[in-house]
Amino acid sequence: MTDSTSEIALTSAADDIATAEVLPTFDELGLSPELLRAVSESGYTRPTPIQAKAIPTILMGRDVLGCAQTGTGKTAGFTLPMIDILDSGRARARMPRSLILCPTRELAAQVADNFDKYGKYSKLTKALIIGGEGMAEQTALLDRGVDVLIATPGRLLDMFERGRILLNDVKILVIDEADRMLDMGFIPDVERIVTLLPKSRQTLFFSATIAPEITKLADSFLQNPKEIKVSPNTTAAVTVEQFMAVVDEINKRETLRHILRLEKFKNAFVFCNRKRDVGVLYRSLTKHGFRAVQMHGDMSQPERTEALIKFKTGEADLMVCSDVAARGLDIKAVSHVFNFDVPIHAEDYIHRIGRTGRAGEHGRAFSIATPRDGKVVLAIEKLLGEAIPRMELEGVPPLEFSDEDDRGNRRGGRRGRNDRNGKKNEREKAPEKRVETTPASSDEPPVAPAPAAREAQDGRRDRNNNRRNDNVRGDHQRNDTQRGDGPRGDGRADRYRRRGRIDEYGIGEMTHADNAVGFGDHVPDFMLREARPSAPLTADEEE
Repeated sequence: MTDSTSEIALTSAADDIATAEVLPTFDELGLSPELLRAVSESGYTRPTPIQAKAIPTILMGRDVLGCAQTGTGKTAGFTLPMIDILDSGRARARMPRSLILCPTRELAAQVADNFDKYGKYSKLTKALIIGGEGMAEQTALLDRGVDVLIATPGRLLDMFERGRILLNDVKILVIDEADRMLDMGFIPDVERIVTLLPKSRQTLFFSATIAPEITKLADSFLQNPKEIKVSPNTTAAVTVEQFMAVVDEINKRETLRHILRLEKFKNAFVFCNRKRDVGVLYRSLTKHGFRAVQMHGDMSQPERTEALIKFKTGEADLMVCSDVAARGLDIKAVSHVFNFDVPIHAEDYIHRIGRTGRAGEHGRAFSIATPRDGKVVLAIEKLLGEAIPRMELEGVPPLEFSDEDDRGNRRGGRRGRNDRNGKKNEREKAPEKRVETTPASSDEPPVAPAPAAREAQDGRRDRNNNRRNDNVRGDHQRNDTQRGDGPRGDGRADRYRRRGRIDEYGIGEMTHADNAVGFGDHVPDFMLREARPSAPLTADEEE
């Protein structure tokens, strides 16, 4: 269990009043005296709805498919009964008795904290097997035997393939944040892990959202499960106040800084859609005097742990992160959430803003959208069942959403590639001009082209072959025909210029080497210069 009260405390004061008469106490759930003592010492007396329904069912040995809103205590809903079930028995070397799969290292670490906190009066042993850390210490724990194995799928399979672990003695399997497993592409690994487990086991499936894909997956893993849904899986917490500003792309960072200065925030998450944008925004905020840390999937585990500690202890006020921090992280009393990028998937919006307004506390969530985000915002508002209030900022002109979503074209997405390929195919299908070699009268034999005409054709054919070879090699060097100096230099050379994607700074790639720097699509070669090995920050990054 985490230090936050959101794991076991009631979700809001209104829920406390509404459910106090119907929800049992922990004493009435059938838990052991030692476990009740640990829960009582933590200051909790009444479970949340998901805990009240899941704990007795798990103690009965049934499979469970649990769905509840983020921050309502799903983790404690399975850790508490597991401690009671596993308290009798002893683990053998390299053969854990239970397995908990988590999508992220941070969530796995928090589950491990649950067992430390609530299993302090039991003799259960545990091991945390996650990536980003050395295997020697993890292997030593497995060699001694563990009752509870908490792992991420990738590291677990790595250990299994090295012969460091056996999974044929697992009695309880828990798949936590199953929808996140699906989003992160872990499902093939999870399916393989399940085939390595004994068929006679108890399986617990917990998730904040239950999509049709998750339901299909659960049907293949679970046997006659009891489905527990205690709240709508597509609603935001009523304790979170939401706002949205629609601005130009170039004004997003200035808008974020403006809102940060207006809001009296204690601490806040700032979410970006792409990992590389996390680093750029982090450097921008620190340059403007904000105390910020960053977290994304490409960082090593020590770096992520250090950033999380700084944020929890208050050494940093802002955590700039990707969706790796949208699930599982339970940090006490986060006052604000900022969506620097509107999430592409509507469900991710629910999870992001769920980092604040937990355990009945009030929170505020701000999203910064651009005119081209109209379709994703509409999907989010449809999921919420209401419109997100728009906000107007002084000095920032309000904008409306455009009807066309050009994300694919601007980011080199699938639609943009198809559009470019379509234009390319049209050019390839265009009829070619041929030199007339057939005489006017069919009674006369064909006349071969004159030597001068034949040389002109051969020259054009050689130039076309050179152009194709240059494109294959990726030289991006323009030949005489492209510059308009050859026989076809009649102003149509731009047709042969390969237009690349637009990068994050709004600069288009040209037909030159990658180490050449220029602006626009028609800059002469003599104005280009070689990029320096360690160039300073661009004007866009310094903003």
